[in-house]
Amino acid sequence: MKYRTISFYKYKKIKNPEKFRDHIRKLCLDLDILGRILIGEEGINAAVSGKEKDIEKFKKEMKETFKGLTFREQVEKKYTHHKLVVKVRKEIVHFGQKVDLNRSGKKLSPKKLKEMYDKKEDFVIIDARNKYEADVGRFKGALILPIETFREFPDKLKNLSHLKGKKLVMYCTGGIRCEKASAYLKQQGFKDVNQLEGGIINFVNQYPGTYFEGSCFVFDDRLTFQDGDPISSCKHCDNPCSKYINCHNLDCDKLFICCPKCEKGMKGACSEKCTKSKRQRRGTDNKQFN
Repeated sequence: MKYRTISFYKYKKIKNPEKFRDHIRKLCLDLDILGRILIGEEGINAAVSGKEKDIEKFKKEMKETFKGLTFREQVEKKYTHHKLVVKVRKEIVHFGQKVDLNRSGKKLSPKKLKEMYDKKEDFVIIDARNKYEADVGRFKGALILPIETFREFPDKLKNLSHLKGKKLVMYCTGGIRCEKASAYLKQQGFKDVNQLEGGIINFVNQYPGTYFEGSCFVFDDRLTFQDGDPISSCKHCDNPCSKYINCHNLDCDKLFICCPKCEKGMKGACSEKCTKSKRQRRGTDNKQFN
């Protein structure tokens, strides 16, 4: 049986987010769809997984509700989420600044971005994601900002003032963050601002093994999916690796890069100290690490 993971977003005014939340939750329960869906007055931000036939029904209703909606899709062998979360939030991606989304950057297709790379055009490509995401995968030559959460982006913008005369290309995983970030850049006086349409997932679906290097971090049970050779290394053995795990010590829960061999040898822990913790993630004491 085939499963599919999809992600999508739409900045569109929703008058009653709570009512729409209840409707979406019921739809997902009826279709056995799992994932994370955030709803706010500014729109919807979602990543879900389910059986292909159920995902198709879900997509059909979403397209009827949000005109022009597009999806980032990947075929999987199982669910990539283990539960359903549907929440109402003030912002569907937390930025903390007022942004006129009608002034977002020009959308750039994956084809156009690849052509720009092929022709060695003069542009600056900026990663709008968190640094830990960029650590395992990024576009060739990308400018990586030292941020741990998206709401830190505005504060780091002051370090980019020297780029106001450059052609800028923003990107993120699926497009939602770079759309908001590109609008903010334009508000701050940047002129030639572009955003990669559909983000990394859209690009690697069309042009795998080209200008995106390493693995793409995703916010589901996979944590990453591989596109190219690893650009990062295992915390324990320093061998090339792009697999993220959470420390099995529940009091630590640190996200770190770990190869399968060291994951087994260290029982999923980020340090010797954490291997001795009594509060271990489920699975630590069973055959998983024996």
